[in-house]
Amino acid sequence: MGCLMKAAHATIFCLLAALALSGCMRASGPVAMAQPQGDLDSLAYGQAYGMVPAPTAMAYAAVPTAVRYETAYRLDAGDKLRIVVYGQEGLTNTYAIDAGGSITMPLIGAVPARGRTPAGLAAEISGKLRNGYIRDPSVAVEIESYRPFFILGEVAAPGQYPYVPNMSVESAVAIAGGFSPRALRDRVTLTHADGSGSSRVVVPLGTALGPGDTVLVGERWF
Repeated sequence: MGCLMKAAHATIFCLLAALALSGCMRASGPVAMAQPQGDLDSLAYGQAYGMVPAPTAMAYAAVPTAVRYETAYRLDAGDKLRIVVYGQEGLTNTYAIDAGGSITMPLIGAVPARGRTPAGLAAEISGKLRNGYIRDPSVAVEIESYRPFFILGEVAAPGQYPYVPNMSVESAVAIAGGFSPRALRDRVTLTHADGSGSSRVVVPLGTALGPGDTVLVGERWF
């Protein structure tokens, strides 16, 4: 009799354990992982970490590259900037870089901008404002519109056009209405100028175009 009772208890225990394991295997919770927040969050809040859903390949593919380009971009005449001085509405405005390579702001006057990055210009403005005007200024500089590019020669509508990021020589030709019938399509000359000087080279149509660049499409003679 004692043996039968022990066997019954063992059977009941096994059944209860099996049911418990079955319930655990069916239960599932949300998947989360610790991941650094984006660059803007890091600037505003420091190196904080939060729980976010696991990223997908599509999420990584959607990360823009224009921000990195703008961070290293060197300013020049013709660029229009949105300058925000936090808490100072009279200073926050859109400013164009003039032919001399400077912007002119209230209180501090002319500020050299040519050859600087947006971050470098923000630091320069902060330094000038801190010198007798604002105790602890916070300044942000972003590019509102880039200086134009130029396309000349054998295209339907040569001239000056607004630049947008990630343009190529081919897209510049398309914006200008395409090649003319006499265009020398395999000899497109690109002139690029920066702080170290200017260069002029024959390039393929897929070459990246920068603000202020000049594209020249030659003419064929036969």
